[in-house]
Amino acid sequence: MSPMPRPIAAVFLLVSLSASPAFAQNRAEDTYTRYELLAPESASFRIVYDVTAVSPGARYFFNPIRIGSETSDESVIDMASGTPLPFDVVSGAEARESGLRNADLEGQYIRVTLARPVPEGGEQRIRIIKTYRDPKSYMRDGDTVVFDRPMGINRNSVVLPAGYELVACNIPSQILEEDDGRIAVSFMNTYPGAAPLVLRARPFTDAPPPAVTSPIAPPAAADAAPAPRPMDRIRVTERAFQDREIVYFLLDPDSHAFRLYHDYTETRPGIDRYVNVVRAGSTVSDPSARNLDTGEPLEVETRGDEVIIRFPAVREGESIRLRIEETYTDPARYGIIDGQLMWHRSFGRPRNDLVLPTGWRVTTSSIPATVRMTEDGRVRLSYVNPRPDAIDVFVKGRRVER
Repeated sequence: MSPMPRPIAAVFLLVSLSASPAFAQNRAEDTYTRYELLAPESASFRIVYDVTAVSPGARYFFNPIRIGSETSDESVIDMASGTPLPFDVVSGAEARESGLRNADLEGQYIRVTLARPVPEGGEQRIRIIKTYRDPKSYMRDGDTVVFDRPMGINRNSVVLPAGYELVACNIPSQILEEDDGRIAVSFMNTYPGAAPLVLRARPFTDAPPPAVTSPIAPPAAADAAPAPRPMDRIRVTERAFQDREIVYFLLDPDSHAFRLYHDYTETRPGIDRYVNVVRAGSTVSDPSARNLDTGEPLEVETRGDEVIIRFPAVREGESIRLRIEETYTDPARYGIIDGQLMWHRSFGRPRNDLVLPTGWRVTTSSIPATVRMTEDGRVRLSYVNPRPDAIDVFVKGRRVER
């Protein structure tokens, strides 16, 4: 595999240098939490926590047990192989002895022994399952049940107990019906602090279905648009659970080129390749890929407007996390116009980052973004899109005279 391009390496270096040794030992990405509310009288909920350990060389991952909660029924799974991982519950002092130097001495931690030390340039994906009893977070209030809990993780879902309907939710969220009829509330927290989620639900009894159902048709028109998709064929997927992400590193705008990497998890048994179709108007060069679970390079082939990444076929119960790196050239969407840097591209993934070239400052972003500086002084814009549709991103910048 070719050496990592300097812009990408610089960002990785920033993450490593900006973290203290204690924090870096337990650094995590791609976190997602699912809360399944159990019978209200139990004041308990099942937690499924997906997390990726990314500290190179780390042998353990530490998951804090929230103070005030009683935990039980713990288990841990290695997401790559689908096999159980060993773990134990340790005190804060034991966690410090194991390498988590900033562990709370008053707290407890689930200490997970990883399947292998986190590889350089790779990661370890794990799923932690546990049940919490916490009457302060989950309680009855008259004829309703209340789930009131600050959510520090950026991607979350809460599943109501069977037979309960949602009557209040204070954070804009997707609402989805599970296969078993339970209602799930899912959201992405786009703010830097914990989201103060409050849900209310009450029991329901479904009315009998109507005796006759009729399709709903749009009114006829002389120049009618194409017929919309029938409503019974619309499928709604949980946006917060999606783990695709992409980072664009803009090169000299005169070149119309940008380096990018995008991460993708393949879970379908038997699949042994990923085909990336280059967007119309773009040309691709210098593609590479690696297995993030092991850090190993993967075979890459370019055929016309397709980049094909090959890997061992996924087996039942297993998965693979891929990172694909490429350089795109696209004069129609990136360049200099009237002396300004201009970028215009739609983002379909939930998480997208854009790093400006050295020596340029941002003046315009059509879509709300968080902004920070990289270690080498470049502006980095982060876009989180909790909606299921794409966002139309237009960015302008001006050269900075030093």
